[in-house]
Amino acid sequence: QVQLVESGGGLVQAGGSLRLSCAASGSGFSINIGGWYRQAPGKQRELVAAITSGNHTNYADSVKGRFTISRDNAKNTGYLQMNSLKPEDTAVYYCNAKGIYSSNGGPFGSWGQGTQVTVSS
Repeated sequence: QVQLVESGGGLVQAGGSLRLSCAASGSGFSINIGGWYRQAPGKQRELVAAITSGNHTNYADSVKGRFTISRDNAKNTGYLQMNSLKPEDTAVYYCNAKGIYSSNGGPFGSWGQGTQVTVSS
């Protein structure tokens, strides 16, 4: 089983920056797609950014030019650099990973527990 643990959330003023990390643990797996989602109170969970094993990225329109997703395969860790934060970015941020197990090629999908990001005006 692949477990994901996020860190880096917190309280920041508008215009500030935060860097979220998502560490994957387990054995014998490879991640094909890593993603960051967020869910604000009363709203549905939405995709913020995603990155493939080939480092192709895509972003929600609302964060383009402000957020950057990256991954360090050697460390099994993904990152979300968030700059120029706005109050509307306030949400619980979740990381997600989809990949396969090396032993049998079976697929997996895992979620982290979430980390709160609060942007004050």
